Amino acid sequence: MRDVLTQLYGAAVGGAATGPVTARAVDSLAVSRDRRVWVLAFGKAAHAMTAAAVTSLQRSLHQIVGGLIVAPDEAPSPYGTIAVACGDHPVPGARSFAAAQRLGDLAARMKSGDVALALVSGGASSLIAAPLRGMTESDLTSLYELLLASGLDISAMNTVRKRFSRWGGGRLTLAIAPAGTHCLAVSDVIGDDLSTIGSGPCVPDPTTADDVIDILEDAKLLSRLTKPFRTYLADVSRGAEPETPKRGHPAFAHGSARVIADNRGALEAAADRARALGAAAVYVVDAPLTGEAVRRGEDIARWLLELRAKGSTSETGARRFAIWGGETTVTLHQASDSSNRRPTPAPPPPGGRCQELALAAARVLDEAGERAAGICLLAAGTDGRDGPTDAAGAMVDAGTWGLIHAAGADPALALARHDSYAALDRAGALFKPGPTGTNVMDIVIGVVG
Repeated sequence: MRDVLTQLYGAAVGGAATGPVTARAVDSLAVSRDRRVWVLAFGKAAHAMTAAAVTSLQRSLHQIVGGLIVAPDEAPSPYGTIAVACGDHPVPGARSFAAAQRLGDLAARMKSGDVALALVSGGASSLIAAPLRGMTESDLTSLYELLLASGLDISAMNTVRKRFSRWGGGRLTLAIAPAGTHCLAVSDVIGDDLSTIGSGPCVPDPTTADDVIDILEDAKLLSRLTKPFRTYLADVSRGAEPETPKRGHPAFAHGSARVIADNRGALEAAADRARALGAAAVYVVDAPLTGEAVRRGEDIARWLLELRAKGSTSETGARRFAIWGGETTVTLHQASDSSNRRPTPAPPPPGGRCQELALAAARVLDEAGERAAGICLLAAGTDGRDGPTDAAGAMVDAGTWGLIHAAGADPALALARHDSYAALDRAGALFKPGPTGTNVMDIVIGVVG
């Protein structure tokens, strides 16, 4: 069943392939040939999206006068006037700050009649991150680390992150104006909200400073922000500092923005492949995959156990599939600093949300014993990377938990410590397809056979 799940994952990635959808979207923009075009691409799909956009623009005889690709990895530029830079992910560092400055330099060179084609995909929030004036790079890095350990979902995290980021919350379009901006986005967020994808660099920001304060207070994080960040929020809230650009701002009058690929396309492509392989039944779960990774992994394992128990005699030996899509969260435990007894973030875990979900599911399947026979589960990021690791996720079944024990590790302790990567590696359960060139959140595929 590992081979089958690998095929379905490949189909899901193919269903979210960014090249074809980007080319079609660029073709539909109807940009006049007499306008100079700049190509700006940020995110995990930046290389593939740029290559497709360049092909389309060359076919329509447009003049590409410049541009910048910012991605986690380096690759050759598809066009001589488009530069390439690497950014840092998931926490911004020196490379991200340098890329953000290069982006500012490009924006300053754009003229009134120019058009900026902004290609945005998951990861852009960190890859082009830089602090606002008067704030430090180290403070911004600390904020990202704090949010990643908080258990907040991506929408809440990006509501906070874009508030303090130089290009977040529509500020990139503001800098490019009066040149026009057309934004094409690959969605890595539930609900496909353009103001959340990549922290919304090219669209109006519907949130306010008060919204950010509420999120941080509810998560008990506001007091842990550095003083410049807290002061800035308070100043914006009372009107002493300007808000992020909102709907109706003239900078957005001469452009467009839309989502061109999302998680649903990946799920449907995986389902189609399962049917083509002769599945007895395929269930695509409508409810998005959200919440704590451990809890959702347990829930999914129990769902698959129920599906197996409900199987009729005629279905014996026939495979049934269930497919989920979305993005879970992981809340890291906090340690106490012996010098001041204040809680400090635990180090980033050697794992990711998909690996943690899979390990939690493996425990439930192990506890089910013979009732879990024939059940296998894959949880993986569609970008090919889960957390700060080289794995996209993991494949587990009823024997995975025991294999970890047999290899001399305690899987329960690993789960409690968020050390999922090392535990799953001992069982040979890690899934490493490599970078995929797209990013439409995560996919979980369960098979009962």
